Amino acid sequence: MKGFKKVLSMALVLAMIVGLTACGSKADTTGKTSETTDTAGQEETASTGGNILNVHIDVEVASMDPQIATDGTSFEVLADITDGLYALDADGNAIPALADTVDKSEDGLTYTITLKDAKWSNGTPVTANDFVFAWKRLVDPATASEYAFMGGIAGIVNADAIVAGEVPVDELGVTALDEKTLEIKLDVPVPYFESLMAFPSFFPVNEEFFTGCGDTFATSPETILSNGQFVVTSYEPAATTIELTKNPDYYDADAVKLDGLKYQVIKDSQQAMLAYQNGDLDVAILSGEQVEQFQADPEFTNIMAGYLWYISPNQTVAGLENLNLRKALALSYDKEAIVNNILKDGSIVADFAVPSELATGPDGKDFRETADTYLSTDKEKALGYWEAAKQELGVESLTYSLLVEDTESAQNVAQFIQAEIQTTLPGITIELEILPKKNRVERMQEGTFELGLTRWGPDYADPMTYEDMWITDSPNNYGFWSNADYDALIESAKKGELALDLEARWEALKEAEKIVMDEAVIFPIYQKGNAVMIKSNVKGIEFHSVAINRVFKNTTKD
Repeated sequence: MKGFKKVLSMALVLAMIVGLTACGSKADTTGKTSETTDTAGQEETASTGGNILNVHIDVEVASMDPQIATDGTSFEVLADITDGLYALDADGNAIPALADTVDKSEDGLTYTITLKDAKWSNGTPVTANDFVFAWKRLVDPATASEYAFMGGIAGIVNADAIVAGEVPVDELGVTALDEKTLEIKLDVPVPYFESLMAFPSFFPVNEEFFTGCGDTFATSPETILSNGQFVVTSYEPAATTIELTKNPDYYDADAVKLDGLKYQVIKDSQQAMLAYQNGDLDVAILSGEQVEQFQADPEFTNIMAGYLWYISPNQTVAGLENLNLRKALALSYDKEAIVNNILKDGSIVADFAVPSELATGPDGKDFRETADTYLSTDKEKALGYWEAAKQELGVESLTYSLLVEDTESAQNVAQFIQAEIQTTLPGITIELEILPKKNRVERMQEGTFELGLTRWGPDYADPMTYEDMWITDSPNNYGFWSNADYDALIESAKKGELALDLEARWEALKEAEKIVMDEAVIFPIYQKGNAVMIKSNVKGIEFHSVAINRVFKNTTKD
């Protein structure tokens, strides 16, 4: 028995070593483990200065799993460490990243892509199968990815049917012809396909590494692989700091001038500005009174973002199924006061569901230039709708809870809207429920909420990135609204007759927005602007309104 125990112990040790090798031990940028290198010293450098860019974020990174992540902050950090087939240039155009050569068939239905020679941070090559595995995982119902619908948006053959459980995962229209050649088959030509390929949901994942990690995948530096500009040296879910170090094995490492990035989660804007002034941050986000205080500073800049902030009413909650009540709520608060007196960061009033500066149509004009506006603030009309709703519902008063994330700006906006609704619509009481963003999102996804203050950032440069959210059973249709005519219109614009007629499709997307607004499916508030402080010795941060908020590949810090 004693000898058996010794053999068993050795077996366990070997199993642990194999497990670590498969999933990745804590590695520095040379691929050696921290026991034999100066990784700890690198982490100290990353936290104390040097050629490290210190970046402010106001919410935690929710996930480092590319097929599970759903929020802009997570997407940004994922893009720091991972390259997909395409990336975005400084102007937001899709350019090849890991794609070396691209052959597109004349009918636009088949892409044959040869990959560049690139390596994962554990030294293994990036292969076509890494994309096949990741994309099948994305649409696999067993994964339960909230972004599974993106496979269908990209037009990949059988993606929607696989998500619906009607077709086996192996029938997805993506094939590794050999180690370096990827073939992608589409149902219909997709004009924004290359732009979609820059989105993290389509980033590759090494299957062997993923399998070795099991349930721990993407939860620590040891369980995260990089093929991009940086590697993760410090991270855990909900951490207040995330540290990245330059990846010397990156195929385009010469273009990366920073030694690393350090993200710091600071939810209070005053604390963030103090950190910036103390030199602990190189990039900081401002809000409210700070904007007026610092807007004359040469380090201040204002950037229009693509994020739409709105209230989603859960139409399964008693009363909120009533259209007059929803219109009353949507028209009852002063949006101008929100952007001018509360945010002061360049945000603009949103009387729409599809933001400005998102996409250009066949006519060469921005979508908003030729589309109407809806649900503009009108407190007198709001009161009229409330009176009608009271009669239809047989009530004199109603109380609803508004779910809000715990960032300073979100709480300030929510408190203002609370006061506005209660003043404009006597008899309605709004109670605020404050939660961390991750918990707020989970509650809205589960449908265990009444009203939710939320946002959506565009994943690609087309109105469909918003309008697809409100089809029946979409995981992002938080209000559980359903309209058969709307569903048919969107389906045709994605894969039907409208998909083949760009002019008709564009007009149909305007009609789809009108349906959503006329039904008050959401209560739009503002399109986000970002007031940002950037140290004068920092150059080359690329800001985007679509997909990835900020790109640091070409950033320098003198």
